[in-house]
Amino acid sequence: MEPALEIARIAKHEGKKVALKGWVHNKRSSGKIRFVLLRDGTGIIQCVFLKEQVPEQAFELADSITQESSVEISGTVREDKRSPGGYELSGSDLKLISLAEPYPITPKEHGVDFLMKHRHLWLRSQRQFAILRIRSELIKAFHDFLDDSGFILCDTPILTPAACEGTTTLFNVDYYGEPVFLTQSGQLYNEPLCAALRKTYCLGPTFRAEKSKTRRHLTEFWMLEPEVAFLDLEGCMDLAENLVAYAVGRVLERRSPELGILERDLSKLEAVKKPFPRITYTKAVELLKSKGRNLKPGDDFGAEDETILGQSFDRPVLVHRYPAPVKAFYMKRDRSDPNLALAVDMIAPEGYGEIVGGGQREDDLKELEKRIKEHDLPRQAFEWYLDVRRYGSFPHSGFGLGIERTVAWICGVHHIRETIPFPRMLEKIYP
Repeated sequence: MEPALEIARIAKHEGKKVALKGWVHNKRSSGKIRFVLLRDGTGIIQCVFLKEQVPEQAFELADSITQESSVEISGTVREDKRSPGGYELSGSDLKLISLAEPYPITPKEHGVDFLMKHRHLWLRSQRQFAILRIRSELIKAFHDFLDDSGFILCDTPILTPAACEGTTTLFNVDYYGEPVFLTQSGQLYNEPLCAALRKTYCLGPTFRAEKSKTRRHLTEFWMLEPEVAFLDLEGCMDLAENLVAYAVGRVLERRSPELGILERDLSKLEAVKKPFPRITYTKAVELLKSKGRNLKPGDDFGAEDETILGQSFDRPVLVHRYPAPVKAFYMKRDRSDPNLALAVDMIAPEGYGEIVGGGQREDDLKELEKRIKEHDLPRQAFEWYLDVRRYGSFPHSGFGLGIERTVAWICGVHHIRETIPFPRMLEKIYP
């Protein structure tokens, strides 16, 4: 079977006869004219069939064909600024590849539960098409930025013997009779990797057994995690800022049609320029109190607090130097105030919450041993991690960036479930 031309490349073939293969997105009739909207996974094009200019069988098929049937359409490409993509096809023939049964997702409004149950089909909609292409562009931008900055991509384990972000959100797995866990983060493994490679990163699935039903949480999500040797907190914030600013600019440059499908307010993304505002946790608490939040010093921020903080700025805000008790055991303490951790969160504007969390790691062996004991973590499971400090310890920093939350913000999507092809949420594992 000859490969068909992709609709995304149709502009280069104006005036030429081509063959397209795809699925019937929609159709309509007007007297002796039939219109078929063809979708091929790269775009949509309107195909016009005139009764006198196509075989009778093809004209009848254009009238009877069902939505999502797969077809091959031949015709001549011509420019039409009113059509999707600016071009349409003057059809000369229509051949059926596979006739679709009545399609369950119709133009009428469907509830979220129905659409999630049919997620494997919902992905074919233009909205999901746009989100997934933006997600792909965003991930490629992250790779390009880090690769061009001298980072080495390293894959970290999915099965781990120890917790990274707290023992209450672990998924347990039986590993040949030994209990292990699905990874919460690749960070602990990135730290010895950056001792070998200086600048490293991983991108992979992470798992949190949080019994949360908020619009910002998934139980399985993807995280980008850079780690850099000889980098302090300020350098960590610079890296996060540069990475996010570059990626947003890249999506604006290359995915404006998809942002248009989503009716995204581009001015909100165009405002994402360096420098990003940076405020301490203490200043953030003062800001929240001024907006009516009843916070005490030392409290961690909840979803509503993050929403208010994000809505207070027109670009991501970096909040740093949190109270040590609300951050993980591996965070280094501030020399000027040991009650503070050298941690930073990047909170997205428009109410999308935290998209980056990280900071400087504890590089002192004795301090780290003390923290492991204070957090009641199994010392034996962390001996390899302590070795990084025993054999040439060094200051280092890094962060984790949640892909799905970042996609939700850039796309202007209300719920995180639309930002990954097959979301895994509390009580939702099908399909």
